[in-house]
Amino acid sequence: MAIEHIVIVGGGTAGWMAAAALSRIRDGRNLKITVVESEMIGTIGVGEATIPPFVEFNRALEIDEREFLSRVDGTFKLGIQFVNWGQVGESYIHPFGNYGYDLGGIGFHQVWHQLRQRGDKRPLQLFNLETMAAHFGKFSRSQDYGRDDLPPMNYAYHINATAYARYLRDYAEKRGVTRKEGIVEDVRLDGESGYVASLSLKDGTQIDGDFFVDCTGFRGLLIEQALGTGYVDWTNYLPCDRAVALPCNRDDGSPPPPFTRATAHKAGWQWQVPLQHRNGNGHVYCSQFMEADEAQDILETNLAGKPTAEPNHLRFVTGRRKKFWNKNVVALGLASGFMEPLESTSIHLINTGVNKLIAMLSLDGVHASQANTYNRLTTKEYERIRDFLILHYKATQRDDSEFWNYCRTMSVPDTLTEKIEIFRANGQVFREEDELFTTTSWAAVMMGQGIAMEGTSPMAEGVANRSAGEIDEMAKSIQWLVQQMPSHAAYLERYCPAPRQH
Repeated sequence: MAIEHIVIVGGGTAGWMAAAALSRIRDGRNLKITVVESEMIGTIGVGEATIPPFVEFNRALEIDEREFLSRVDGTFKLGIQFVNWGQVGESYIHPFGNYGYDLGGIGFHQVWHQLRQRGDKRPLQLFNLETMAAHFGKFSRSQDYGRDDLPPMNYAYHINATAYARYLRDYAEKRGVTRKEGIVEDVRLDGESGYVASLSLKDGTQIDGDFFVDCTGFRGLLIEQALGTGYVDWTNYLPCDRAVALPCNRDDGSPPPPFTRATAHKAGWQWQVPLQHRNGNGHVYCSQFMEADEAQDILETNLAGKPTAEPNHLRFVTGRRKKFWNKNVVALGLASGFMEPLESTSIHLINTGVNKLIAMLSLDGVHASQANTYNRLTTKEYERIRDFLILHYKATQRDDSEFWNYCRTMSVPDTLTEKIEIFRANGQVFREEDELFTTTSWAAVMMGQGIAMEGTSPMAEGVANRSAGEIDEMAKSIQWLVQQMPSHAAYLERYCPAPRQH
């Protein structure tokens, strides 16, 4: 059956990202797109930090970066600072760009390790532009200095997710997407195919559709409640199952740093996401080892200023749906699964889900091969991100609480064990196909949390001998470039100032 009407159930970040992207396939087609959402149902909106592919998502929509950042109180993000993860008092930055660049086909961190063996005291971070700029609170885009002989600046954003959803709603509605206010009371399935056929709203309206996108959050109104898809639980690997979110002012007047901060506490961790005029904050924790009141107290004690809202307590189960595309329903956002926001992957998974959907969708109907391929690729993507998140908990020396003792000693997937063992043996990171996290990402977290290379590729020694001058130039060019950059705050003020909300 031809697809003439796509119905997106639920708004928020996921619903409006889907609507905005799908609106681009309406050109010259008789395709109707409806978003059903209710002002009565709040969105979670805690996903305020993004990663670099999100920049490309906005570019594909031809969104003006300056206008967008101004509208969403946005700042730039060069990476994530992890505090207290390896041991209490330690910190490191997981940057968005690479350490140096490959030399003779060998990863730079392996060549650096050879230099260390010979007494070179320069830290690895010195060879990464994003880390150095973040450390000094500086920022500039590559096109601002426009020189091929200097390293590129890789960045993402911190955004107000609620404002971003509003922004995309404007975008989508201008391109013919219809919004229907209402609460879904009933979902009718086709008796023969089992496909979702229509929705009944509380006000009596019936909405028929050919294809449905479930963006109803943890409830999974279509994918789970109507279709009974099932869920794969990963709590044994990622034990945190609660969060409390609380935005605040920056009362000390400090400028927003160009990075997210993730600070480990005794039974979880706290995020700090700096927007232009406030911080987004939250404490993710494990209810087996901490009560909600204590988690909220820890969060409130570690805020940069006065809270600007009431605490929002959330419950979740880390894991994924058994199918992301089931019959004529695709689930996006929290409806598809949840992995905590440790590496800002929530919005990214919406982004890649939408991209895959648009790539595979054919308006002549739903084909089993489309759903099978979508599910296989998305499952692989979730599992690889899962392994990277588990690494942060597993690679710790902390023994100061029951929670960290559990994490340090828990069994982990074989795929992660293999990655750790190969890195420890010779510094190699094997990435499979187009997995999200780079060699630098894996190296940054492993080395930042105490997993040391015991050796390197046999070729690294010769490369280090031949490349000493080139390596010196790398460090000098990064140092020079960071010195030329304006502060992050000054860049925002000039490029995309956001009005203060009163």
